[in-house]
Amino acid sequence: MSDLMKLQNGSDVRGIAVEGVADEPVNLTPAIANRIGQAFVEWLSKKTGKACSELKVGIGRDSRISGPALEEEAVKGMKAAGAAVTRCGLATTPSMFMSIVFDKTAFDGSVMITASHLPYNRNGLKFFDKDGGLEHDDITDILKIACGKTEAACDISGCAQFNLLELYASHLRSSICKGLDSTEADAPLKGLKITVDAGNGAGGFFASEILAKLGADITGSQFLDPDGMFPNHIPNPENKAAMEAIKSAVLNNKADLGLIFDTDVDRMSAVFANGEEVNRDAIIAMIAAILAPENPGSTIITDSVTSDRLTYFLEEVLGLKHLCYMRGYKNVINKQKELNAAGTNAPLAMETSGHGALKENYYLDDGAYLAVKMVIALAKANKKGQRLDSLIEKLPPLVEEGEYRFKIKTEDFKSYGKDVLAQFKARAEKAGYKLPQSFEGVRISFDGDAKGWMLLRLSLHDPVMPLNIEGSRKGDVEKIKTIAKELLAGFDELDMSALN
Repeated sequence: MSDLMKLQNGSDVRGIAVEGVADEPVNLTPAIANRIGQAFVEWLSKKTGKACSELKVGIGRDSRISGPALEEEAVKGMKAAGAAVTRCGLATTPSMFMSIVFDKTAFDGSVMITASHLPYNRNGLKFFDKDGGLEHDDITDILKIACGKTEAACDISGCAQFNLLELYASHLRSSICKGLDSTEADAPLKGLKITVDAGNGAGGFFASEILAKLGADITGSQFLDPDGMFPNHIPNPENKAAMEAIKSAVLNNKADLGLIFDTDVDRMSAVFANGEEVNRDAIIAMIAAILAPENPGSTIITDSVTSDRLTYFLEEVLGLKHLCYMRGYKNVINKQKELNAAGTNAPLAMETSGHGALKENYYLDDGAYLAVKMVIALAKANKKGQRLDSLIEKLPPLVEEGEYRFKIKTEDFKSYGKDVLAQFKARAEKAGYKLPQSFEGVRISFDGDAKGWMLLRLSLHDPVMPLNIEGSRKGDVEKIKTIAKELLAGFDELDMSALN
């Protein structure tokens, strides 16, 4: 039971699904996927009040090599539990939620087999119902149910199959046409060259089924074919090699815009025509700038490691409010839902990782939908003879930054980490440093001999304390590192060698 419960990773199930990496034995097998499939149907039945035999469930997967085997057994488990199962084949995580929304599918729940940007040997399962992605406690309940199950044999030859990506692509094309007050027949993207890097994940359809069909030139698009070994680069917009790959493609092909997705397309980043990367703070600034005209004075929610530069841009340039909240895409999205329910307009919740959820899009963190918003903005700017990057030209540039991870050497790392944070904060207050509101860890802003900020926090699951630092001028990071060492002096169980 404990081994199965260890597969929980926040609001997902994640594990090692393929042999071949040293010291990483397989712990997510097809047999386990079968049991989890049974458990999901039983859980969904309890939540919806429907009998298992009345439930309609969809399942899809990304390009990982372990996907087909895990899908096959999860389908057997769900069908054995009584549900009618539709197999959607290659899909994206956002499309699997939309399969609940679309009239043509209207599933009661759905499953996506993915491990996002993790290496080829990993895989996992994400779950959706009509309320969106399941929460941490829901996954705990499903795994507890699965612990009491045994692998179920079932004939799945009669399961329905549905090309969900085709329907989803049509939906996104319609969104672009609506945003440009046009139709597909008008080829509204004609004259634009947009390059896509899918990293051999599930996002290749965005180039061929959306951009090209609306008239865009997709020359230079690369790694569009699914390949679960990810032979070219990790499909992750936070990966330096991945961003260099799309940057080179944009510059070499003189594209107007480059788009890059993670494996399951719930995250994205971009590259401007001049090769400038649009990720982390910049991608949040860009989407906020696109939304700002129709959402004056609204609140943008981000994770805790966004920059003071972003706060300045959102509040002083765009006239919006910035709520610098907590890490974890579910945390920022749930805060967004909470604020909107209370009457505060919060159109965007976004992490620096590229996870971004729009209120107008079911609070769904959908990289393809964010790309749709950027493509619409590009087409509008082009029509006016303007540049897309002008939308964020007043975002102050990043000068220097660093992230330092301190291992906690004691077994009770959470208690120790909390004590470190408490004393770190007390010392900072005594020293007279400015401490802005922080929902996660301790954040300090500097505007004296050193200019910039730092954030010390405790990892949710690991015995690690990450320290993020950003300097406003060359040399400021080193100055802030010196201050950090002073504030953290004497914590013998905290390995701060990363600061040396």
